Formats: sequence, structure tokens, C-alpha cells
Amino acid sequence: MSGGARETRAVLPDKSVMLIDYLPIGILVLLAVLFAAGNIILSLILGPHHPNPEKLSPYECGIVPVGTARQRFSVKFYLVAMLFIIFDMEIVFLIPWAVAFKQSKLHGLAAMGTFLLILLVGYFYAWKKGGLEWE
Repeated sequence: MSGGARETRAVLPDKSVMLIDYLPIGILVLLAVLFAAGNIILSLILGPHHPNPEKLSPYECGIVPVGTARQRFSVKFYLVAMLFIIFDMEIVFLIPWAVAFKQSKLHGLAAMGTFLLILLVGYFYAWKKGGLEWE
């Protein structure tokens, strides 16, 4: 460069200096793992070991279990559960919108209206396909 201007370069810190910032997190993770493993090992060593048929039997609300624990559930159960989660999640988006409604004005109303319209289309689709029927 001419005119007596000096060239300035950014000096990057050494990688070892940057990694030292993560040392407290590493120590905390190590302590958590040691604490968990220590509790498991101590419970295996110090815990009582008196197995009997009553303790080893499966327990279902005080009722003798009927059938096997490996029975298959209908896919309908999972579909209804997923639909519940999807439509329940709308509340997660509605609450912050309702709190900030005065600040968001017309743009926020339009955005939430679009969101609810898409959600409503999905709801009617699931209803029409029989996804909400429980048999």
C-alpha cells in the first residue's frame, strides 16, 4: 500500500486458547457421568438382593396380568396419538401470539389466520379420512 498506510491484520487466538473455554463444561459432564455411574455401582453393591417369586412377577395395577406384554397395538392408536400431538401443539403457537397481539397488529392477525386455516384444513382432512374415529 502506498501513502504510509499500514496494513492491519486480525490476529486470531490460538485454538488451544479457544478450547480452554470449554474446560468447565467438560469437567461438569465428567462429574455427571461419574456421579451416575457411581450411584449405579453403589446400588448394585449395597442394595438388598432377596428375590422371590412375588417380587419377580409382573405387576399391572394389582391385577394379575393377562396375555403377553408383546401384543401389537393397532396403528389407529398411534395415528390418534400423533394427531393429538399435532393439534395440541397449536396452543404452543397461539399463546405467544395472544400475548403479543397488540404489538403484531394486522400482520400478526394475518399470519395467525393463515396458520389456523392450514391447521383447519389438516383437521378436516384427518376427520374425512377417519383418522379421528376410535373403534
